[in-house]
Amino acid sequence: MEAPFDVIARRAGIGNATLYRHFPTRAALVDAVFRDLLTHTMTVGEQARTAEDAWSGLCDYLAEIFTVLATDRGANDLMTTHLEGVETLETVHAHNRETVEILLRRGHAEATIRADVTTEDLLFSFAALGRAVPALTAATTPDAWRRPLTLFLDALRAPTLSPSPLPTPPLTPPQLATTLHQLGPDRGPHPGPHEKR
Repeated sequence: MEAPFDVIARRAGIGNATLYRHFPTRAALVDAVFRDLLTHTMTVGEQARTAEDAWSGLCDYLAEIFTVLATDRGANDLMTTHLEGVETLETVHAHNRETVEILLRRGHAEATIRADVTTEDLLFSFAALGRAVPALTAATTPDAWRRPLTLFLDALRAPTLSPSPLPTPPLTPPQLATTLHQLGPDRGPHPGPHEKR
């Protein structure tokens, strides 16, 4: 997202002037590159809204979104950070919030989602977990995100419902260390005085 325009032009095999003529701003370039993906995200949201029940709609929606976040680093950066002026992205963010609100209202009415869960709870957790997905998959396997997503979803379930079985193996200590390292310096617990750095 932050690559200079001259670098982008060089990698695309075109001149700077050509790039600027078609995409006068970074927002215009991002909008063009990711428009199909962002439009697909809204289509998935529409499908989730009309699911037979809110719980399956929410689970299917987040599974689809996290599949994209895990397989496309550019899409992950775009969807989990704030970038001004990308019209399609702003529309997607608004649509995502509306989808979550609709599913939560339905889930509360159906008694499948905890009554105290808010839209903000879900959106914050969704963003935080989404940002961690690339580090997790780089350190483990492409589907490793399914386990923390399942744990996250189970925290939303109404207390009367049974938790879901966890779909992938837990992280090993080395995998956790690698994942935390991928997230950036000093993100994990510091070793104790008798542990090696």
